[in-house]
Amino acid sequence: MQTTQYLVKIIKELHRSVDVIADEEAEKLVDGILQSKKIFVAGAGRSGFMAKSFAMRMMHMGLNTYVVGETVTPNLEKGDILIIGSGSGETKSLVSMAEKAKSLDGTVAVVTIFPESTIGQLADIVVKLPGSPKDKSDSGYKTIQPMGSLFEQTLLLFYDAVILRFMEKKGLDSATMFGRHANLE
Repeated sequence: MQTTQYLVKIIKELHRSVDVIADEEAEKLVDGILQSKKIFVAGAGRSGFMAKSFAMRMMHMGLNTYVVGETVTPNLEKGDILIIGSGSGETKSLVSMAEKAKSLDGTVAVVTIFPESTIGQLADIVVKLPGSPKDKSDSGYKTIQPMGSLFEQTLLLFYDAVILRFMEKKGLDSATMFGRHANLE
């Protein structure tokens, strides 16, 4: 099969993914961000990269957003939200973060394949995304892609859609956001 044919299949999988995401869950996440003083994001591996890109866009919107584990990340307090992207919802370090955030009266949100997972059970806001976890346990969703690729791609696109919804609610546009873009590159 040609590379572009694989690309067509991947895009079809991503298109199919949209039908699985519940609008009301996504809207709860947008509202959770709007109501929070500080926003923390976390994820492991490639999901962590998606979280960092999400944090960057929120920073462009003027939000106080931080990536858990960075040296400049402040403390989480009551009124803050921790958003975790985890396909399995079982990554030990992320479970510990969710438990700690709950113990500090923070709001926990998770974007995951498995809402019934440990993090899903701890979370105040749960958004279910389609995908096949990297361990190939049965999620009921088939993909031609390796490991957690479909989840990770959908996660990035979902986070971008959340940004667009937030921009709409706050009356922001790209020009305003560009004023906060890095200039020491």
